[in-house]
Amino acid sequence: MIATQIKLSSPDELSIKWDDGHASIISLRKLRDNCPCAGCQGETVLLKTYKPDQQQYLPGRYMLTNIQQIGHYAIQISWGDGHSTGIYTWEILRNL
Repeated sequence: MIATQIKLSSPDELSIKWDDGHASIISLRKLRDNCPCAGCQGETVLLKTYKPDQQQYLPGRYMLTNIQQIGHYAIQISWGDGHSTGIYTWEILRNL
């Protein structure tokens, strides 16, 4: 499963077309709230789990400013609040 087209379908929704003919529409709020980066979701390193601090709701949190494709497996989204470390794999996007 590979995304063949990604675009804003409205000011607050992302539209994704997939190589199997499926189409997804994901709200920007859902994308941002499910950012997969360690700073948002936490991580486990050497059997120690780190939980992120409660996130601040800065202006621009749900405003998409850029999408960059990462290889043939993911995209990286930049947000209006300056956050840009989440890498959304095709699998993550399809599950959202």
